[in-house]
Amino acid sequence: MARTELDHVTKRFAEKGGGEVIAVDDLSLDIENGEFLVLVGPSGCGKSTTLRMIAGLETISEGEIRLDGQVINDLPAMDRNIAMVFQSYALYPHMTVRENMSFGLEESTDMPNSEIRQRVEETAEMMGIGNLLDRRPADLSGGQQQRVALGRAIVRDPMVFLLDEPLSNLDAKLRSQMRTELQRLQEDLETTTVYVTHDQTEAMTMGDRIAILNDGELQQVATPLECYHEPANQFVAGFVGDPAMNFFEVALTDETLVGEYFEYPLSEEVRADVEGHEALVLGIRPEDVQLAPEAETDHDFRTTVDVVEPMGNENQVHLAFDAEAANGTFVATVSGMRMVETGRGVAARMPEDAIHLFDRKTGEALHNRKLETAESLPNL
Repeated sequence: MARTELDHVTKRFAEKGGGEVIAVDDLSLDIENGEFLVLVGPSGCGKSTTLRMIAGLETISEGEIRLDGQVINDLPAMDRNIAMVFQSYALYPHMTVRENMSFGLEESTDMPNSEIRQRVEETAEMMGIGNLLDRRPADLSGGQQQRVALGRAIVRDPMVFLLDEPLSNLDAKLRSQMRTELQRLQEDLETTTVYVTHDQTEAMTMGDRIAILNDGELQQVATPLECYHEPANQFVAGFVGDPAMNFFEVALTDETLVGEYFEYPLSEEVRADVEGHEALVLGIRPEDVQLAPEAETDHDFRTTVDVVEPMGNENQVHLAFDAEAANGTFVATVSGMRMVETGRGVAARMPEDAIHLFDRKTGEALHNRKLETAESLPNL
């Protein structure tokens, strides 16, 4: 295990025309011993570049990377005691599974062959591939190749694991299974792990904390639930969650939010959070939008059901304030056992304790729902 620190790290790439592209901009992260940190964000946000800088595969333009307090900026990749698993698995096709898993130890250590053999066999059994040691990668399924790539990293007993979208080549069912296996494995090994993905489901379900990047800049680093319920800005709120959070541009007039299709009165407590801001964005997650036959409160609004997407356990209901306007739609998530008919008029309720408010210009979160309101499971 090792504490890994990124201190104001920047990475610039030169362009052919003489300019430069900033792939990672002033990134600071403190990854604790044994922590599972997930780097997540859209394509091109700088997450894989960050991973490659930690591994020593990319040079750093500015800042420092420290491993247990030691600056490793100029330390060659082979001397960092860091193991990396690539998206493509990067297995040697002419070698057997045993040879693939042994190769790193044979080349970088003076460990006796008998000890290497024992470590490889023990790791293979732990990964469930003990019966595949004499096969070559071409004879393995995608899931088996993934286990070999992970096993090859584990046998080295590194200080840090780096995983670059390792599940993206697997089908949905196997990807779900491997997510669970990776979590169990990391808990057993207690090795500091940095995991890169663009899949927010992986980020939410796997990470002790998640670091969300956009355009090379860190947007928020927090636990998955904190990022979901208490986003730092509108980008995080819209990126985390599927379906995405609904957003409505509004203006604060006296005690009321005024939008294109509705007026939303605010309590004194919520108004205090947005004092001094007039141009706002109201956000609410689809599962917090409640449907009722008729409007009964100041936070109920008449809508028309536009499209219904049955998902089995739930229905994603697309609602329109104005049936003729293409831009006046938003989404509500209701139980899959609740029948909702397209074209029906319903009231959409947006409870004040579930809304988020953002500054329209900067995107900064001014008011979030409170995470401490989540219900705890009673003692069993």
